[in-house]
Amino acid sequence: MRLIPAPAGSGIVFRRSDLDNFEIPATGRNVARVSYATSLMRQGVLIQTTEHLLSALVGLGVDNVIVEIDNLEVPILDGSSLPYVSAILANGLKRQRRKREYIRILKPIEVQETSPQGDKFIGLYPGDGYSIHYSIDFPEPIGRDTFIGDLEAGAYADLIAPARTFGFQEDEAMLRNMGLIRGVSNDSAIIVTRSTPNQTGSVQNGPLRFPDEFVRHKVLDLIGDLALAGRRIWGRVVAERAGHAMHTALVQKLLRDRSAWELAHRFEFPAEAALSNSEAVLSPVLLHA
Repeated sequence: MRLIPAPAGSGIVFRRSDLDNFEIPATGRNVARVSYATSLMRQGVLIQTTEHLLSALVGLGVDNVIVEIDNLEVPILDGSSLPYVSAILANGLKRQRRKREYIRILKPIEVQETSPQGDKFIGLYPGDGYSIHYSIDFPEPIGRDTFIGDLEAGAYADLIAPARTFGFQEDEAMLRNMGLIRGVSNDSAIIVTRSTPNQTGSVQNGPLRFPDEFVRHKVLDLIGDLALAGRRIWGRVVAERAGHAMHTALVQKLLRDRSAWELAHRFEFPAEAALSNSEAVLSPVLLHA
């Protein structure tokens, strides 16, 4: 896989080099399957497990890029976005002569789900920056945790990117039967065992990179999934026990309700009035991963 600079206004586009360079834009209308990962499909051509790379691109402010890949699945690497972030930063970013457009949230957009296992919720609200309030509630030893932060603060590479995906060891056979996690090993995910009446659950391949690495990874996933809105969000996100399916459902509901948002340039916001009108979008130079 390699990342190639793209002209201003191109957005993020996956290109299957093994299928005559067929292109799949990373947008909500191309969401295909969503269970334990987010997949895109256009005219029957599939790209799987897009969220970690999309998260890295949005986290670093990359608006325009072609992701050239010769297979249907984006590499899992170490289960986080850090390898992508490190490679992009090592190669550098360049400014383009076009002002970045944001999706500025004007009114609440919410998705809720009720089940015997507990209620789930995610919502987008007006606000300054790109603030995220995410809560998880998993069986022990993960338990309940909350992360609160703002992507506009510029700390994505340090606070979010290193957080790895995770899964329960007891679910491995089920996931492999579903055609998932075929490339996963102890080096590409946090493996956890559930607590039972006779045994306390534990992390099998620690140590954790953060005490709250589990919820930070859910934030990483959220940022990648919301990238499918096509532009960076300007507003506030609140999530409670959500996941890929709810993240992408929120994107699709947002895009359908044109009264809920507007396109705006960053310099139009009062808090950013000191910025010049040369505020530019970013694109990476050539990178191999």
